[in-house]
Amino acid sequence: MRSIWNGAISFGLVSIPIKVVNATESHAISFRQIHTEDGGRIRYRKFCELEDREVSQGEIGKGYEDADGSIIPITDEDLAELPIPTAKTIEIVAFVPGDRIDPLQMDAAYYLAASGAPAAKPYTLLREALKRSNKVAIAKFALRGRERLGMLRVVGDAIAMHGLLWPDEVRAPEGVAPDTGVTVRDKELDLADALMDTLGEVDLDDLHDEYREAVEEVIAAKAAGEAPPAAPEPATRGKVLDLMAALESSVRAAKESRGEEPAEVRRLPERKSARAAPKQAAGKKSTATTKKTAAKKTASARKSTSKTAQGTKKTAAKSTAKSTARSTAKKTTARTAKTAKKTAARKRSA
Repeated sequence: MRSIWNGAISFGLVSIPIKVVNATESHAISFRQIHTEDGGRIRYRKFCELEDREVSQGEIGKGYEDADGSIIPITDEDLAELPIPTAKTIEIVAFVPGDRIDPLQMDAAYYLAASGAPAAKPYTLLREALKRSNKVAIAKFALRGRERLGMLRVVGDAIAMHGLLWPDEVRAPEGVAPDTGVTVRDKELDLADALMDTLGEVDLDDLHDEYREAVEEVIAAKAAGEAPPAAPEPATRGKVLDLMAALESSVRAAKESRGEEPAEVRRLPERKSARAAPKQAAGKKSTATTKKTAAKKTASARKSTSKTAQGTKKTAAKSTAKSTARSTAKKTTARTAKTAKKTAARKRSA
C-alpha cells in the first residue's frame, strides 16, 4: 500500500519510524458530468483571473485570503517548517481506556507500518504494551495542513490510528431529542427486548452494499442495450397508531425471517394506573359511592331472602317426608293386625 505520510511515533524517549497508509477504501460508484444533448464530457478548467488564461496543475499553489480580499501565498516549505513537534511526528500524549473515546469523535482510519528494520523492535514493544494494558494511545499529529488528534489501537498484529475530531468540533445534541415528555411502559420495553433477542447478532462480513450492486446492474443492462431491471414496489408503511401492535408484528416477522415458528405474543393485563384514571369531582365521587353502597345492600338483601326461602323449602320438605313416613307406618301396622286376627279365627273354627 502506498504511504501518504512518513514520520515517527514519539513514545516518551523512544522514536519509532513509521509510514502512514490508508486503512479504508471507498467502493462507491462515481459518475461523470455529461452534456445531456450529446453525451459529451463536462470538464472544469482552471483559469487565472489576472491573466484570463488556463493554467496547468504545476502552476497552481495555495494561498490564504485575508479579510481585505488580498491573497497571502503559502508554500509547502512554509508548512514543512512549522514550529510544532507534530509536523513529522505522531506524539503520544496519554494512554486511556478505549471506552473513554466518544465514537462521534472518530474520523478516518490509518495503518501505521514500521519503516525499516530498526523500527521493528520499538514498534512491537508499543503494540504489546497496548495489548497488555487494554488501553489506547492518544496522540497529536499534523496531516494535510493542520494538526489533528488521533487514537492508536491494536488491530491484529498492526497498530492502527483513528483520526479524532477535537472535542470542540463535536456538536452537543441540543434540540434533537423529543420536546414532550414520553413515558415508556414496561410491557413495551419487554417487547422491544424480545425483538432485539429475535434479531440476534450478525456477522458484519455478511453485510454488503445492496445499493451499489443495484447501480452496477443498471449500468450493465444499459451497456448491453437492455432495459434496466424493474424496481420492486416499496412496502407501504402506514402511520403507527398502536406501538404494542407494531412491536408484536415486528417480533413475529423477525421470527419468520429466521425460519423460526412464530410464537404467539400474549399481551400482559393492563395495570391500573392512577394517572390513567380521570379525576372526578367530590359530588360525582359521593354519588358513585352511594350507588355502590345501595347496590351492595340490595345484593345482600337478595342473598338473605334467597337463603331464607331455601331454608323454608328444605324444612317443609323434611316435615312432609316425616309425616308421610309416619302415615305409611301406621297403615302397615293396622293391616298386619287385621291379618293376624283373621288367621287366629280360622284356627279356632277348625
